[in-house]
Amino acid sequence: MKVDRTVITDWFKQLQDNICEDLESLDGRGSFHEDLWEREGGGGGRTRILEGALVEKGGVNFSAVSGDLPSNIQQALKLDKPDFYATGVSIVLHPHNPWMPIIHMNVRYFETGDGTYWFGGGIDLTPHYVIDEDAVFFHRTLETACKVLSKDAYPEYKKWADDYFYVKHRKETRGIGGIFFDRLAGDESRTKENIFEFVQAVGNAFLPIYNYMARQNSQKTFTKDHKDWQLLRRGRYVEFNLVWDRGTKFGLETDGRIESILMSLPPHVDWKYNYIPKEDSEEARTLLLLRKGIDWSQ
Repeated sequence: MKVDRTVITDWFKQLQDNICEDLESLDGRGSFHEDLWEREGGGGGRTRILEGALVEKGGVNFSAVSGDLPSNIQQALKLDKPDFYATGVSIVLHPHNPWMPIIHMNVRYFETGDGTYWFGGGIDLTPHYVIDEDAVFFHRTLETACKVLSKDAYPEYKKWADDYFYVKHRKETRGIGGIFFDRLAGDESRTKENIFEFVQAVGNAFLPIYNYMARQNSQKTFTKDHKDWQLLRRGRYVEFNLVWDRGTKFGLETDGRIESILMSLPPHVDWKYNYIPKEDSEEARTLLLLRKGIDWSQ
């Protein structure tokens, strides 16, 4: 089957539906609120927000937008034509329980009128407390998904995630990384169909990962100190998204829907001046593991 924008867009819509249905079942109490929206320049999307028993605030967004790129973005992307079409699914879930991690996934497709196209996306995990077994499961699952593309994809895209999800002004990673890829297009070693199959594998990895994290951690007991730490770690998440994230900047610079762009932000957050956790605490151990280059797949 020929892979074109219609096939890709329809699959992304179905992915959003599948993930929302499973998350509602997993949560047990909450249901998604949907906003259908249109972009003035062309296209629109479906923003779905969940507030439930497991997820304090989560969003599963689908969009398919088109129009002309602002000249500064056209120049930055080195494109000859300003007209574009972009579609994808973006997910961020902020749990109630601080032992549950924040999870983010994005899979997307972009093309222009002259036939230029590429895929991008990835999954990354931001635990409030790093749990080794969870990190191993997470990275091994992504390693399996990457094999759909090539045997070299996982180490390359893991390093890309380590470098991308890095809070430079804090000199720490946002979490335990994952995979990140961008501007993947067909060449002599891969076709558009190969890349789309890989993107599908990444999208389909989300539910097994999150179901595992929920089984392992959602019923763990926690204290006020755990919640206080969760709010501080959410602060780091906010700092990255607003200062460094290219997707947030792209959405703002192309007049995207602001509520959908900022749905990734948590509902409650805290900052404390020069907070230093107690020596040998779980919080201190987590900070030591927020660095690049850890091989979690072994």
